[in-house]
Amino acid sequence: MAKSTGKVRAARLTDLSALGELSRLAQADGDGTRSLGLPVSGPRIGVFALFRLPLGAFTPHDVMYVFDRDGHVAGLLRVERETSRDEWTVVELDAVGDMDAGDVRFRLVQHLLRDGAKRGAERFHVACADADDNVELFMQAGFVRYGDEMLLYRDPALPLPPPVDDEEAAANGIREARPQDALAISRLYTAVTPAPVRRLEALRLPDWERQGRDSRVPRSSLAPILRFADVEAFVMAAPDGGKDGTQLDAFVQVGVAKEDQPHYLKLMVRPEADAMPLLRFALATIAAHAESSNAHRQGVLAAVRTYESPVDRRLEEEGFDSIATVTLLMKETLVRVAEPALVPAVR
Repeated sequence: MAKSTGKVRAARLTDLSALGELSRLAQADGDGTRSLGLPVSGPRIGVFALFRLPLGAFTPHDVMYVFDRDGHVAGLLRVERETSRDEWTVVELDAVGDMDAGDVRFRLVQHLLRDGAKRGAERFHVACADADDNVELFMQAGFVRYGDEMLLYRDPALPLPPPVDDEEAAANGIREARPQDALAISRLYTAVTPAPVRRLEALRLPDWERQGRDSRVPRSSLAPILRFADVEAFVMAAPDGGKDGTQLDAFVQVGVAKEDQPHYLKLMVRPEADAMPLLRFALATIAAHAESSNAHRQGVLAAVRTYESPVDRRLEEEGFDSIATVTLLMKETLVRVAEPALVPAVR
């Protein structure tokens, strides 16, 4: 890997035109270009279209770094910050260069980690394709690979289900999620998520209480597109209510796109439960809430982790097709310590 000459600095307003061109070039196939390799399945689902950041959506909490080589932008790293959890998500990492694109990206990541530590970041997240040394780059920087996620897409040519009335939804135990459901949703998450992943993600009850546009739980590689969507969450109660009458069989987060991008679904379902009623309800919600000019034009994206099967098969039954598999990585800045405890004294 060639050593690059240049420096990493914060992006400026005057860089925006160059950054747009850099992002476009990095997503195209070509020698000397590198990106996170997130899904590109035709011009309708380009990465820059999915994760683009208009000036109106750029908040003071977001961060952009560039690699400046003699006054020219050769690399870009864009991060979204979750202020409620002090977590940073790498949304874009691009570089263009004949020999040193890999070194440019490595220096950008190292700068991010140093700057994030100074600003109190607790965790760094990234999702990327296992290609172009993406995974190796982040693991070299201390990230841990903790899962893979399948991305599925439902073509806009397929009609969405008709709206579901309140009586039919209630008959299936479906209703809008409330803050009071936080404990039940947390228990559902615990039931479908392996313990090592739960330990790394470290979700708390207040995280499940915050459902809406700013919510990033349950986490997925597509979470950045929620910024450009109206977000709702729904639950499906277990028929018998479980031991305490509050058990949930499924949860879905729905993002109805406001920009020219796909709509969004994220399902959590108990393995023994039938997710189809909630899935069809979610698609019907998109049909009911999307603008008439966009409802049948944008399609729907869904993210399913490999350990969440058979959710992927239920999505395929409703017209979704797999378009990519991405790797999830995370780096913690906090040091975990064992909780002090008393032990019996022995003579």
